[in-house]
Amino acid sequence: MKFGIERLLEDPALRAPLAGRRLALLAHPASVTASLQHSLDALAALPDLRLAAAFGPQHGLRGDKQDNMVESPDFADPRHGIPVFSLYGTVRRPTDAMLEHFDVLLVDLQDLGCRIYTFITTLRYVLEAAARHGKSVWVLDRPNPAGRPVEGLALRPGWESFVGAGQMPMRHGLTMGEMARWFVRELALDVDCRVVPMAGWAPAAAPGHGWPLGERSWVNPSPNAANLSMARAYAGTVMLEGTTLSEGRGTTRPLELFGAPDLDAAAVLAQMQRLAPHWLEGCRLRECWFEPTFHKHVGQLCHGVQIHVDDPAYEHERFRPWRLMAAAFKAIRMLRPDYPLWRDFPYEYESDRLAIDLINGGPLLREWVDDPEAVPADLDAAACADEAAWRESVAPLALY
Repeated sequence: MKFGIERLLEDPALRAPLAGRRLALLAHPASVTASLQHSLDALAALPDLRLAAAFGPQHGLRGDKQDNMVESPDFADPRHGIPVFSLYGTVRRPTDAMLEHFDVLLVDLQDLGCRIYTFITTLRYVLEAAARHGKSVWVLDRPNPAGRPVEGLALRPGWESFVGAGQMPMRHGLTMGEMARWFVRELALDVDCRVVPMAGWAPAAAPGHGWPLGERSWVNPSPNAANLSMARAYAGTVMLEGTTLSEGRGTTRPLELFGAPDLDAAAVLAQMQRLAPHWLEGCRLRECWFEPTFHKHVGQLCHGVQIHVDDPAYEHERFRPWRLMAAAFKAIRMLRPDYPLWRDFPYEYESDRLAIDLINGGPLLREWVDDPEAVPADLDAAACADEAAWRESVAPLALY
């Protein structure tokens, strides 16, 4: 198969409309070709293209920032002598001065298929800026490694944020190219937006189910997106960032496990099984111990659970990470009603709303967890309605 970047590099006719126009590239460390050459270097080597600038999203063009809310500066690229502007520094949206550097913005970002992953928010922001200033945007498409399944409550109106770019479920099932088409449609943007689609992407095919496993190397799109297992679990485990539980940052398996020094993981697992066994299907759950070397509970031995999605027990269509983590939170609340589960701290620079609500695009999940009368069927009914509506809405946008 070929990603959008490779099709553009290999086909002079495809890139002919770019001749004579000033180009900028929005990219990150996973913006590489099949040979692992960074897209910036590959594009700069073409004599018929003129690279005038580059942009980096959260964590930077080269992926220099480990944690959230750690900003990257603007700089001059030492190899190509072009300005590199940060869209996670003093600004989140490109400024008028930045837009003066280019005519066409090429977007080559590897996404994880999850609403909270901020690269899709950055995509929205650059599309809006391009529409206002008459710029063109070409999205060089890449796989959604989480594949086509859709899961989770849709973001509620008024809950838009840097981790919530629009009213979509947590796990959206789209590629970046398809997401660009959705933004153009939903926001009624008058913008020249083109997608260079992939060739040969088969999101239903095992064993990758979205990621071309065995064909392409995995490069972290963000520092803690270490492998395909993380990408599969992320739509659930990202909610841990809004809790006091460790999500495994400071270990070698971030966002594939959860735990805390005062957690009885065996009891939590047993309660999850009693509560909603059908939400735990498609994976293996293993009781484990871990000691983070940084971040939450640093230097403390945590009792926890690892989510395994890399063996024959994995069933792509049955695995539902968002519901799995919802069951974990509910189990903890049932076992220990006074457990200080929700983390009260600024999240993505917003301090007026709980992080767990910001992550979920509204308070419904937290309210369900905290309501002793609420049962799994209640959350299921709300999520299923949102999931069905989303699938119907985006069906006309599918490129594959």
